[in-house]
Amino acid sequence: MNSTKLAIPEVILFEPKVFGDERGFFFESFNADHFKKATGLDIEFLQDNHSRSTKNVLRGLHYQLNPKAQGKLVRVIEGSVFDVAVDIRADSPTFGRWVGEVLSAENKRQLWIPAGFAHGFLTLTDTAEFLYKTTNYYAPECEGCIAWDDPEIGIQWPEGFEPLLSKKDQEGRLLKDAKTF
Repeated sequence: MNSTKLAIPEVILFEPKVFGDERGFFFESFNADHFKKATGLDIEFLQDNHSRSTKNVLRGLHYQLNPKAQGKLVRVIEGSVFDVAVDIRADSPTFGRWVGEVLSAENKRQLWIPAGFAHGFLTLTDTAEFLYKTTNYYAPECEGCIAWDDPEIGIQWPEGFEPLLSKKDQEGRLLKDAKTF
């Protein structure tokens, strides 16, 4: 498995080595030793989540604050999404900056999004199934949501879509008004 640090170096893209032939394929989707070597972290994942979304569904930008902050290792097993991480660590030199990658069932990429980052994605295909491992349990009392279209963050979402948003995502705050790390 290859790992690449993105423009915000704590966010890491993992690309597995896929072995395939006419019968199908095999790849290692997680290896604790490789993950530790790439991130420098010895992490225990506590919860696995699975979501399914239709085209133009935009989920995010979600995060959990301390003491229930979550890191996430995310991947897509059906379809394709544009996946985004935003640095919301107030003392970070990259505070308010974002990185984004296309994750798909085809490319089998995974993105590591550490605690201290807001996370969101836009479904690019008719449907997408999204899996993610988290380093902490879901805790709604620690949850936050930043507006997906905050002009100060300036995420360059793919053009030509009308986002389908949950009530929570419609009420996302601007970064300047949100509780951060």
